[in-house]
This record gives sequence, structure tokens and C-alpha cells, in this order.
Amino acid sequence: MRKIYLILSLLFISVCCFSQSRHISKTTKKIVYTRDRGICQCCGSSLSLEYDHIIPFSCGGSSVVSNIQLLCQKCNRSKSNSCYCKVHNRKVGTNCCQDKATYKPSITTVQCIGTTKKGSRCRKKTTNASGRCHLH
Repeated sequence: MRKIYLILSLLFISVCCFSQSRHISKTTKKIVYTRDRGICQCCGSSLSLEYDHIIPFSCGGSSVVSNIQLLCQKCNRSKSNSCYCKVHNRKVGTNCCQDKATYKPSITTVQCIGTTKKGSRCRKKTTNASGRCHLH
């Protein structure tokens, strides 16, 4: 009898606590498509559109109308689990797991413009405005 209660309680807990779903209902999709006028909210394209969570699903974002937007496949894939479309360097999301340990802010890095002792271009990356790494 205890086993039955244990199994039923585990089933109840799994249904109640882990019920958040990535699924976006047809009604929500229709509302978002109309609101966003059928274009990507980053680049304005109307090709290969996808429904994107503004606050990433992995960071607790839900599938409600206010958290869904239209992005083209290219912008959505480059956004991934962040707030920025890396193709167009535009902010297309919010929150971005800032309270999570996995959050990594989007910092633009460029190749150093300095040269090595052999005369070739330095291969290090830098975030300095000068375009030079800490060695140059």
C-alpha cells in the first residue's frame, strides 16, 4: 500500500511542479503573428519565421503572448539563449538569465590590431576600445 501512495505522490509532484511547457498554443501564435504584422522583430524579414521566447524558456520564460515574438530563423538561431541577435547586433530579448550562474553578458571581442615580433598580426582577442590586447 505504501508503494502505491509513493508512486501516486511522485506522479502528482511531477505533474504539478514540472508542468511548464515550451509549447505555444495556436491561439497565442495567431495573436503574436497579428501583433507583429508577420515580420521578424529584428530585421523585418517575412521569410522562415519562428516564434521566440523574449525571456528565454531556459531562464523561466513562459509561453504567454507577452513573452512571444516573431523572429526569422537566422535571427532566432543567432539569439539562442541570450538577449542579442548576433547577426544584426540588436537587443531582441530581456532578462537573459541575469540571476543565474550561467549568464554570460554579450561582450563584443575583436582581433587585436597589434603585430608580433615576427611581424605577423596578433591572434589574441580584445574588448578594448583601442583594438589592442594587453600585450600591445
